[in-house]
Amino acid sequence: MTVISVGVTSAPEPAPEVRGLPVPPAEPRRAARMVVLGDSTAVGLGDPLPRRGGWRGVGPLVAAALGVGEEGYLNLSFTGARMKCVRTDQLPAALAHRPDVAVLVVGMNDTLRPDFDPDRIAEDLTEIVRAVAAVGTTVLPVRFHDHSKVFRLPQSLKRALSARVAELNDAIDRVVEAEGIACLDLDALPGAYDLTAWSVDRLHPSELGHRMLARGFTTLLAEAGFAVPEPVSLTCSGGVEPSTAGHLGWLVAKGVPWLWRRGREFLPYAAVIMWRSFRGHAG
Repeated sequence: MTVISVGVTSAPEPAPEVRGLPVPPAEPRRAARMVVLGDSTAVGLGDPLPRRGGWRGVGPLVAAALGVGEEGYLNLSFTGARMKCVRTDQLPAALAHRPDVAVLVVGMNDTLRPDFDPDRIAEDLTEIVRAVAAVGTTVLPVRFHDHSKVFRLPQSLKRALSARVAELNDAIDRVVEAEGIACLDLDALPGAYDLTAWSVDRLHPSELGHRMLARGFTTLLAEAGFAVPEPVSLTCSGGVEPSTAGHLGWLVAKGVPWLWRRGREFLPYAAVIMWRSFRGHAG
């Protein structure tokens, strides 16, 4: 896998030549149909619209940059989705839509579950990639940043989460290399660890963070030959900045219950990591 721009990875391709002369670049392809697959980040959480208008996020930003109209845009993502959910629940409708482009943001929910299985994740991702490629779709997954760098955790839990994310990324890397597709590397995305890129929960991108994701995706798509008539701006506009009361309300109503549920499931794995660390220091 070769880095072709900051935050973006792709399999290398030979430079086209005819009788020793470079081939003129083809006319950029216009994307007419697009689908978004994945979890709550793909839904747009962290980038609220004014007047309780729901979420915007990375999907609409990419669609606007590509010039995809409302009739061609489809977001099938839902909160809590795992890789298997995309394969079983979201993929059939995505194939029926026959998109030119598919954006896939999923995997972090898998890392927090007791049945985490990187090999199964790789199998599910392979099936997703091959299925959409079979209908002529360019699919763009992500590999993840070290979430423990922005989400405050005790050192033992931080090590556990970092280890899980590394296993997840290894599974994604294997599929990306085997299938020869591009992948957005969030760990290398400029500004990915700046707190301004994250919403109050530190689990979802802020409006700025979603714009950074969208710019990364459209950079990949431009390199794949797609036209990007309206490049993504990193200037925040159109969304709404959550108030302090809104922050507190989210934490009480959503954040704390979510952390409690996922924490109970993740702690047994973290205990194993702590025990191994203790034995390593004691040995």
